[in-house]
Amino acid sequence: MILAELEQNKQSELAQPGMQHSDMQGLVEQANEAANFLKTLGHDGRLTILCHLMTGPKSVTELEALLSARQAVVSQQLARLRLENLVRARRDGQAIFYSILDPKIAPAIRLLATLFDKNA
Repeated sequence: MILAELEQNKQSELAQPGMQHSDMQGLVEQANEAANFLKTLGHDGRLTILCHLMTGPKSVTELEALLSARQAVVSQQLARLRLENLVRARRDGQAIFYSILDPKIAPAIRLLATLFDKNA
């Protein structure tokens, strides 16, 4: 009896109060797009680049320094982010600057920052 009650409480805590199936309908219909978005964010290098871009445009050289990574590695991750239309590139002389393009990035990064804030 006690175990059943604990399990029921656990399930109640996992469910959001007031969430209805209809609240999830948009996500259900766009599950493939959402999964692809999460796959792109699911790489630590790409996620770190996006975190740095949250503070404003950065050159490839700046990102190399921030990530302590070789230019080839940073460029590869930026190419994937460009392919997914999450960032845009702008040339200024010899330098290429990257900035966030997709408006879904900022709220996603803020949510992740909140979820993984060890001081919270």
